[in-house]
Amino acid sequence: MSSPSRDLLNWWFGEGATAVETSNEKSRLWFGYTPEQDAEARERFGELVGKALAGQLDDWAESPQGWLALVLLLDQLPRMIYRGTPKAFAGDEHAFQLVRDGMAHGGDVLLAPIQRVFIYLVLEHSENLSVQDQAVQQFESLHSIADAGEQKVFADFLDFAERHRQVIARFGRFPHRNEVLGRSSSEAEQAFLAQPGSRF
Repeated sequence: MSSPSRDLLNWWFGEGATAVETSNEKSRLWFGYTPEQDAEARERFGELVGKALAGQLDDWAESPQGWLALVLLLDQLPRMIYRGTPKAFAGDEHAFQLVRDGMAHGGDVLLAPIQRVFIYLVLEHSENLSVQDQAVQQFESLHSIADAGEQKVFADFLDFAERHRQVIARFGRFPHRNEVLGRSSSEAEQAFLAQPGSRF
């Protein structure tokens, strides 16, 4: 039976039977940018994102799949729907609370490894170094349990987690958010942002 959460998960994860197939099918949606993708996210899920940000969908967290869908609505979808505005990060704190509470009860291990990536990305989005340490640990764990044929997929996720952690260890925040959030960038941050690959 179709439901809003199931529709979202189907859109986000597609039909791949393995992590490799899912990543190959959906990585452009996850980590690429096109105006068309953002517009589709806004049209299909914008109303749900608004409800999630208002705390109106918290009962979704009562099941593992609903929890995952709610985290997507708070963490990933605002980055598409509200790209380039402060509201892109409006769900981060709520998402972090949900992830912290859900992981405390083992909710993450009830999900497929490729789904767990998007739970741990909430940690990776934090501007807190201890949370970044936890993110790296979780991605190390995913990499360690991956089948041989899926090692590369999870190695890439681990690499990005380590790179995010390095930025927070160096600056205490993500410099690429400064302009959107109205924060002044230091000379060191400006020099960093001028480098290729500095903007996640």
